[in-house]
Formats: sequence, C-alpha cells, structure tokens
Amino acid sequence: MEEGIKQLRDILDQSRRIAVLSGAGMSTESGIPDFRSENGLWKDPHVVAMMTEEYLHGHPEEFWLAFKRVFMNEQYRAAKPNIGHESLAALERAGKEVVIFTQNVDGLHQAAGSKQVHELHGSIHFAQCPRGHRRYGIQYILENAIPRCDYVEQNGDMCDAVLEPDVVLFGQMVKGFEEAFYGIVRSDVLLVLGTSLTVDPVASLPQYIIKGHHQLVVVNLDETYIDEKADLTIHAKVGATLSAALKMR
Repeated sequence: MEEGIKQLRDILDQSRRIAVLSGAGMSTESGIPDFRSENGLWKDPHVVAMMTEEYLHGHPEEFWLAFKRVFMNEQYRAAKPNIGHESLAALERAGKEVVIFTQNVDGLHQAAGSKQVHELHGSIHFAQCPRGHRRYGIQYILENAIPRCDYVEQNGDMCDAVLEPDVVLFGQMVKGFEEAFYGIVRSDVLLVLGTSLTVDPVASLPQYIIKGHHQLVVVNLDETYIDEKADLTIHAKVGATLSAALKMR
C-alpha cells in the first residue's frame, strides 16, 4: 500500500495535465449511498422504471415525489466534500491542470473548489424547461410538488411545462461523452477514482489511454476490468489514498 502511494505521488508530480474519471466510491465517503451496490436502489426494478423520461411525462407528480426521495433527501443535501474531493482541488490550486469527468450528480467536486468539472450524468441541483425557457435551482424544485416552468410567453400565457431534472434518467444519453474522450486523450495521466467501470458508455473511456503516451491509475475498493492494463492499481478508499499521496509531495 505504501509503495503504491509513493508511486502515485511520483506520477502526480510528473504529470501536468491530469484527467479524472470519478464514480460512486468518491461520494460514499461523504455519506452518499452507492445505488448500484448489492442492496442499492437500482436493484429495485420498480424504482428504475420510475426514473425514466416516459414515467416523468406520464406520471409527473409520482415521478417528482420519487426523484426527491432518491436524490434530494437529507442525506444528499447534508453531504460535504471529503478529503478525496479536497485533494483534487488542492492539486489544481498547486498549478496542475485537473479536468474531472464525474458520474456523480451531487456537485461535491465543485463544492470542494474544483473548477473544471464535467457531470456526465447531470446534477441534482438543477432542472430545466423542456422548451428551453429557463433553468431552475434546487430550492424551486423542492418548493413545488410538480415543478413547472413559470416563464411568461409574449402573448401573456405561462409556459407551465413540467420541468425535467438535469440528472440523466434511465434510457437517456450521458452528457459530454465526446468532451470526456478528448479530455482523456490529451492528458498525461487518467485517474480512475471510485468507480468499478460497469456502466457504459462511460466504462469504455479508460480504453482510450494509449500506452507510452499516457499513464492510467485506478483507485477503487473493488477490482475493475482495466486493472491489469493500468500502470498503477490501488484497492483502497479514494480519499485516504489521495490525501496520503499529496502529503508525501
């Protein structure tokens, strides 16, 4: 473990452009549950069926009630950045070019101070009008059982369309996959942090690392399909690992 942390420190020291692909394991250390774990919510087919665009349009009140219970509960809203998030922000403050592509929807990377964060699965903090009129914050969403667009048209009529969450629902395309691809291929190192790489298409991104031109580091509690191809694999918690590597610098 200590040898791996020393190796991670050296890789970070030698790299100017650092790309990060983060997953649920990054946020579980802040108390946010992993929905894809053995007893996670996504194992319940009824919950999965509700978290779709079709269910939103067919049953807006039930959809938003379920969505708020899943993503806007006290556990989510009370979560704070952990030492893993803070370590990545510290690397950026130290002059490294850190670009984060996260599968998480909690906004904790930004809360820690990271500037370049691409949310591949969207954010719980916003919803938008499907007609493109306005974007709304979390407070407006929480205050309305069925959040609707209050934009007033030129003819005086209110839009009144049911808002859609910024979070990517089941069956929808991820956001910014192309940006993630280019961000990774132009990096010196890709850090895969807290993700088991089981959800496509995001899981395919580490495959674009070209040996000899980029380095690949995996830090995750469980094994991933890319472990054997990585330059460094550490099976441990993300926060403690990153923090220890930075303290050695």
